[in-house]
Amino acid sequence: MLEAAIMQPGVTAAAVGGSANAGLSAHVRMGQVETIEFFRDKSLGITVYKGQRSGSATITDLTQPAITAAITAACRIAEYTEPDVYSGLADKADLATDIKDLDLYHVSNITPEQAIAKALECEAAALNYDKQITNSDGAAFSTSDQLYVYANSNGFLAAYPTTRYGAYCTVIGQQGESMQRDYEYTAARDAADLMSLQELGKKAAAKTMARLGARKIKTCKAPVLLVPKTASTLWGTLVTAISGGNLYRKSSFLLDCLQQQIFPDFVNISEQPYLLKALGSAPFDDEGVATCTKDVIKDGVLATYLLGSYAARHLGMRTTGNAGGVHNLVVQPGTDNFEQLLQKMGTGFVVTELLGHGTNIITGDYSQGAAGFWVENGAIAYPVEEVTIAGNFKDIFANLVATGNDIDARSNIITGSVLLEQLTVAGS
Repeated sequence: MLEAAIMQPGVTAAAVGGSANAGLSAHVRMGQVETIEFFRDKSLGITVYKGQRSGSATITDLTQPAITAAITAACRIAEYTEPDVYSGLADKADLATDIKDLDLYHVSNITPEQAIAKALECEAAALNYDKQITNSDGAAFSTSDQLYVYANSNGFLAAYPTTRYGAYCTVIGQQGESMQRDYEYTAARDAADLMSLQELGKKAAAKTMARLGARKIKTCKAPVLLVPKTASTLWGTLVTAISGGNLYRKSSFLLDCLQQQIFPDFVNISEQPYLLKALGSAPFDDEGVATCTKDVIKDGVLATYLLGSYAARHLGMRTTGNAGGVHNLVVQPGTDNFEQLLQKMGTGFVVTELLGHGTNIITGDYSQGAAGFWVENGAIAYPVEEVTIAGNFKDIFANLVATGNDIDARSNIITGSVLLEQLTVAGS
């Protein structure tokens, strides 16, 4: 019915993407309930093509009159856009035909009362950890149940459901005049896979206490060890630099680097979209193209760009199934755990928090506020705050020293810690 309504005279192709999402979030602070939020939303995006012209409209009202009005609006917009030879649906040959069940849907029916109790349990574990934990920025527990569906006039129609559960806790510690805060979180497709909320609260408190007494350091050049949370931003920059939009606009420091050595040969990174229960898994991308397991970095060499159909046509290439982003970027772990990486570093700076944004994706120049710990003789000496780390990503990538086996899988970038040879650490 919808296809018949969209394929009006002059419309040569069309696509529809829709989602429905429902869930709740309970937030507490200092043992009191601050907010309980329920959400239930749905949306529909309609794109029509009239030859090389396209028009799009998005709605949240899914009544028939609203859908009809959106189709009319999209068709009208297509009349006024400039022709674009690169626009259009993904090629039919690239569309997913085997919609894999990736075990992404686990309904738990958690009630608001249960969510509140979980958040309170988490915060209480943090506040009771030590007398130096004096305040809280709160704890929360959330649920999300989503269905995503995509269809186009090339004959594609598929959907897949997902669930996501999460909790976090942020507390404040005080030691004399020094006050610090830190947090811990957990996220999973299945509520049964979440970190124990008692453990989460205790970790948040321990991380906060470890930062008490933080000091500044003098400006120097030193090895830098990124813990998994901050290492993911390093790999996020890689993804941005090899993604289609920046490449065809010639605004990436990795332009024309395909099949070139950009990392040491021990670095291997793959995209693994079929990992069961993983937060980045998906059977198809935002254009209905089949996702696939592939090498992104192979023995230090850039093995592929990350492209949707539009960017691929600009570059004279084929889509890689990455319209909408990467699906589980997995950094192959090395043999060293975190303590062994500290020993390998000897003296340097462990980065546990990054502040602000400081990457020039065109040149690769990098400068960002940071906090963490100074390391001497392979052991953490004291916490550090109010410094900036700086370098150029081409050099950072080329001189990467080691990847750790302390894997963090709480996002679509799955990585351990990363040891970098040397960055400028700017302090006092």
